[in-house]
Amino acid sequence: MNKLRFQSFGSGSSGNCYFIGNASYGILIDAGIGVRTTRKYLRNIGLDFSNIWGVFVTHDHADHIRAVGSIGERYKVPVYATRKIHDGIQQSYCVTEKLFTSRKYIEKHETVVIGDFRITPFPVMHDSTDSVGYTVEYKDKRFTFATDLGCVCENAAFHLKQADFLVFEANHDVDMLKKSTYPIHLQNRIFADTGHLSNDQCGLFLAENYHEKLQYIFLCHLSRENNRPELAYETIRGYLKDKNIEVGKEVQLVTLDRFSPSELYIF
Repeated sequence: MNKLRFQSFGSGSSGNCYFIGNASYGILIDAGIGVRTTRKYLRNIGLDFSNIWGVFVTHDHADHIRAVGSIGERYKVPVYATRKIHDGIQQSYCVTEKLFTSRKYIEKHETVVIGDFRITPFPVMHDSTDSVGYTVEYKDKRFTFATDLGCVCENAAFHLKQADFLVFEANHDVDMLKKSTYPIHLQNRIFADTGHLSNDQCGLFLAENYHEKLQYIFLCHLSRENNRPELAYETIRGYLKDKNIEVGKEVQLVTLDRFSPSELYIF
């Protein structure tokens, strides 16, 4: 009953939302898919919004915050974010129900304790009003989320290197993006240090910083136009193999789907 549980409800520019908790309660990382869909997925694992003790927002782009207003105000779930991210949420066109009573402010590097969970935000590089990743500690396990970042800064690297379980961005294949119909200014935005990580950047970091405690790598926020799940998987697997790290033996590697929930992982 008290084992750590994780499920991705959606990962990508169409909407991002992740559940992490136990059989009784938990939190959401981002709320970028529809509120009814989120509730349906929670009920599929025996929970409801009454079992969600907080939503932790990574940044204020629409695909990460679309449902925060409804979840926060209608279902009375606290919404945790830095002051700048909350300011961005309040100004966002996509959040029609603004946050008032549910708004909770957090600071980077300062741990929030919710039940048996310890949640620590850390800065990441992205072109939003403000942007953070999260390390969630539960008993002796560390689960780190780093989505939407153009490079791995020192703060992010510190948390990523300590994770037992990792949700990490592999947004695009460089060649696919260069050959895409995306205009140059958009390509440049994605390639920038405040843009999105490529498969190669993701794989290189993981290969250079693998440690024996790392059990699962979940590849998130894959581009629909400029990536393919099997390409992301094989690219990252190749980088790990070059360092004699065997996927399926030393570490598990999973690509998260854009529109469908992942399986429910129980650790």
